[in-house]
Amino acid sequence: MGPTFTWSLGSLQIRINWLILACVLLTIFGFVRLGMWQWGRAAEKLAAQAEFEGQQLQNALPLDQVDPSALPDSELKNLHVALSGEYDNAHTILVLAQFFDGQIGYEVVTPFRLADSGRLVLVSRGWTSGILPPNTPPSTRPVSGPVELTAQIHVPDPEEPVLASQIDASHWPLRVRGVEIDVLERILGEPLFPYLVRLTEDQPGMLVRHWPETNVDVDTHLSYALQWYTFAVMVAIAALLASSNLLSLMRDPEEDKFKK
Repeated sequence: MGPTFTWSLGSLQIRINWLILACVLLTIFGFVRLGMWQWGRAAEKLAAQAEFEGQQLQNALPLDQVDPSALPDSELKNLHVALSGEYDNAHTILVLAQFFDGQIGYEVVTPFRLADSGRLVLVSRGWTSGILPPNTPPSTRPVSGPVELTAQIHVPDPEEPVLASQIDASHWPLRVRGVEIDVLERILGEPLFPYLVRLTEDQPGMLVRHWPETNVDVDTHLSYALQWYTFAVMVAIAALLASSNLLSLMRDPEEDKFKK
């Protein structure tokens, strides 16, 4: 099995076999390399998505030129669009039970009238706190006058449950449990763009952006990276325990003899 010697550090004694040590180090190195590869793949995906998002943002398509019926959901999802027009502040909608940093609040959705076509689109402006003194309305920070916006089309997950609301349309802002485009069309009395759009950063009327910029799937890579790093640590700990008197010392700190 190759030469063996004992290395001591106080009461701790470690018996080292060079061949076994080499195998252990190679195994740990292999696991760490696999973890680094998975971590790198996650970073590559994020960088590629960020570059793609930047290009889309610079070339945001006017919303009036987007025909949702002619594009699959995969192309519409997170598509950057440009909007020019005015907010309809009188018909703001509050989506209930939205959380940010552990605090409950509302998602503020305000209809937006496109200047060129006159079409109405629902714009999600972000989160506002629901923890307020009695009889204090939520802060929606209305924006008046013509503005130009960039936003992303939000295509909901098909498996995401749609929460039906009991809506009191006589009182604005409306309180709803979920954004139901067909229901809101009836309340507003005119057709709507069939998807919610979410403002990008630093846009007029932006509140707290409480949703992720992108939906890149890196969780699998990160979980595999953590798995490989965990294996590396486990091998190191197992090798240390198998070749030393550490367990004996943990059971009896006064013991200073290596058990053979």
